[in-house]
Amino acid sequence: MKLVVISPEGASPREPEVLASLFDAGLERYHVRKPEWTEAALAKWLTALPEAWRPRLVLHQHHGLVQTLGLGGRHWQDRGGKGAPPVVLSDHSRGDAPTFTSRSCHDLPTLTAALGSYDSVFLGAVFPSISKPGYGPRQDFTTPEFAALLAGRASAVRRTAVLALGGITAENAPRCRDLGFDGVAVLGTVWSANDPVRAFAQLQTALQRHAS
Repeated sequence: MKLVVISPEGASPREPEVLASLFDAGLERYHVRKPEWTEAALAKWLTALPEAWRPRLVLHQHHGLVQTLGLGGRHWQDRGGKGAPPVVLSDHSRGDAPTFTSRSCHDLPTLTAALGSYDSVFLGAVFPSISKPGYGPRQDFTTPEFAALLAGRASAVRRTAVLALGGITAENAPRCRDLGFDGVAVLGTVWSANDPVRAFAQLQTALQRHAS
């Protein structure tokens, strides 16, 4: 199963050092989500990181920096059907295209529309959020409903990896595979831990053990 990490929203002095260790531990993609930062502030922060990391960074805001800095891709937020992005397919033949596209989905119609159009989508919240107290599973769709949707995906749309988001821990991550998810995206479990790298390793172990 895929395991991706989302950045803390604000400035965190330990973030670059921890990120280096996460990449060393096998993290493939890091989602940079800094919603309150200006483009200039985000560009300054990104250019201070090792250039070798750039292909593994996915931006949630200020998408123009993806091409400017040669970053790995773009992520779009779910805006409840308003301002939703057009269908975006990765196109490796175009020099100006991102190598990776993803978006957030918080309801089943949005998820259904996104399948086959992005490299990955986040669906949540699946469990009560760790980073956003009081934010939990939506009441307008049930676990059996999205489990059935994931199980019934046609081969043509399985190019889109569906990642569980919200309240993912080492204890409940294996349940996400049972529900049909292709992986998990985490924020609070890693960044609220005293040892984020150890928390990441525990998630890896839980997912690998379940897969075997």
